[in-house]
Amino acid sequence: MKTTREGDRIAVDEGAVIARVRSGEPEAYAELVRAHTPIAMRAALALGAGADAEDMVQQAFLKAFYSLGQFRDGSAFRPWLLSIVANETRNTVRSAARRRLVADGESALMEAQPPIPESSDPAIAALAIERKKALVKAMEQLSDDHRMVVTYRYLLEMDEGETAQALGWPKGTVKSRLNRALRKLGSLLPPGLAERCVREGGDGRG
Repeated sequence: MKTTREGDRIAVDEGAVIARVRSGEPEAYAELVRAHTPIAMRAALALGAGADAEDMVQQAFLKAFYSLGQFRDGSAFRPWLLSIVANETRNTVRSAARRRLVADGESALMEAQPPIPESSDPAIAALAIERKKALVKAMEQLSDDHRMVVTYRYLLEMDEGETAQALGWPKGTVKSRLNRALRKLGSLLPPGLAERCVREGGDGRG
């Protein structure tokens, strides 16, 4: 199966790969694992998985594999997988581990984000890092729903439709909860920094 790269992601013909798995070629599933592991790890880390993120992602991929019979042909695999990652994280991480996001999430999320180019102005790079630190700490104070919608919509660079599919919400719910989450972040961060922070974590496309 030929693969290509889209930015920092590996692009595969997901429908063709899934068809191969369903027709008795389970080893083809490895192509989906390779393509989507980076964003699955970023999702688990951003949602508070901490040191358990790798195990949670592995479990999510395993559950997705055994649930391929329920996957709707023509749907996008990435948001469907990330909905499983989110469920696995919520079901596994206890409240004490979620509170660990303040201490562990800063380094975990920063490592999961694409690196700042070495050619960047050091002052600009330092400012971006400080904004990410502030964002991580502020997001810990959001409700689970608000933290998830900000994570998926901005930090994981998912559009509105993908976010709705991944979270299992109507698009209108995504919009309303995202607006409330940004207002809450706005009250926790310096003026104008909330949306700037999340847009620096993703392109906010939609």
